[in-house]
Amino acid sequence: MLGNIIDFINAYKRYDPAAKSRAEILLLYGGPKAIFLHRLAHPLYKSGWFFLARLVSEIARLMTGIEIHPGAVIGRRLVIDHGVGVVIGETAVVGDDCIIFHTTTLGGVKFDPVKRHPTVGNRVLIGAGAKVLGPITLGDDCRIGANAVVMHDVPAGHNVLGPVATVSPRKS
Repeated sequence: MLGNIIDFINAYKRYDPAAKSRAEILLLYGGPKAIFLHRLAHPLYKSGWFFLARLVSEIARLMTGIEIHPGAVIGRRLVIDHGVGVVIGETAVVGDDCIIFHTTTLGGVKFDPVKRHPTVGNRVLIGAGAKVLGPITLGDDCRIGANAVVMHDVPAGHNVLGPVATVSPRKS
């Protein structure tokens, strides 16, 4: 258990050059708090303690601005950078060594009690504001650009770019 926590904190340290210490990451970063509380809520949810699991999840959301449904499956060493506004739905699965930026949604497109949220492979980066919707799969090593709206499977190793800014002359 302690080894997993150290491994997790080291992932943040490797990723974020602004992080000055492991204590800073553990105590002051929202992502690790949300993920730690999810690691408490998820087994409660799987055991049928739905209210208690959602209570822990709600505490995490209030503390961090990050909403991870207790039914979601989160892999090892997930880094949630700047976190506020991240939403990860109930049937979402996130692989190992992924990076998710603020205001990202791993959401559903229907309300049926089935698999309705994305499955994210290993080593996937999802940019700020991206919306990954429906029971789709992002393959290993994908990169999803900021503000992209993704509603179809993405093969391993591919990049997906969302709206691209264009420069045009200003009218007086």
